[in-house]
Amino acid sequence: MDVDFILRQQSGVISRRQALDAGLQHHQVRRLLRRNEWARVHHGVYVNHTGPLTWLQRAWAAVLYAAPAALCFESALSIDGPLIHVGVSRYRSKLVEPEGVRIHHLDHLDERALWNVGPPRLRYEEATLDIATRAIGFDAIAVLADACQSRRTTAHRLLQALDARQRVRRRRWLRAVLVDIAEGTCSVLEHGYLDRVERAHGLPRAARQVRSTASVGVSYRDTEYGERLVIELDGRLFHDSASARSKDFERDLDAAVDGRSTIRLTYRQVFDRACQTAAKIAQVMRQHGIDANGHACGPGCEYPRLNLAA
Repeated sequence: MDVDFILRQQSGVISRRQALDAGLQHHQVRRLLRRNEWARVHHGVYVNHTGPLTWLQRAWAAVLYAAPAALCFESALSIDGPLIHVGVSRYRSKLVEPEGVRIHHLDHLDERALWNVGPPRLRYEEATLDIATRAIGFDAIAVLADACQSRRTTAHRLLQALDARQRVRRRRWLRAVLVDIAEGTCSVLEHGYLDRVERAHGLPRAARQVRSTASVGVSYRDTEYGERLVIELDGRLFHDSASARSKDFERDLDAAVDGRSTIRLTYRQVFDRACQTAAKIAQVMRQHGIDANGHACGPGCEYPRLNLAA
């Protein structure tokens, strides 16, 4: 394997060890650096130009510096950022971290990494779970939901990876979140509605991500109760633009033509006023002939009082 081939395969980045194994001599490497044909990135790692590095070149340089190593955490998902996260074996001696590189000592790195991709990186499911276990509260839900919504993995594959791990912080909670995602909650807001409004107050279970053909094309309704009531959870990510909201309203109108009522909820109704929202949803359900008795979610819950309001 010659030097030019290695450089092409590694986005212009090469380690001293690779250069020497490919046939270059030490003095030839020094001459390339002196002539500014190569530039030093980290100790023993070079790039074949003197300009700014791309994210991919920074990633290659970090992996080659710590080799054998693989991208981990956000870097394994190709998320650009000021730090390149690199995983090495748990049993490696401590390495000096160059500027812009964070080195993590990981268990079972050989089995968890994809060594045949460039640069080597943790499997998508492994990196996603690592990020989720470090995240706090609803950020963890967002990590798992976004991973599934990206189509790069599924809740079932994440569950398999989670079950294969021996020690996981908040395993039961993470597993419950993944089960909910597998059943159709595709965002933090949707999971919040299921957990805080519907499930906590004993409301009927909705069908989720129901395929619907409307005048604006095929869409998927967030939650639907008995083909009579639709509840859409409007997170800002997909509902900010005028054209997106116009399509939302058109779908609501089409649902009304089919005899369905549509209620749109956002973060405040789900996370700040879950008990009030549950009481109001229960009343709307009963107006549509849906049996919705419900119950308080705990001491101080406003559901019983508000549910009796006219």
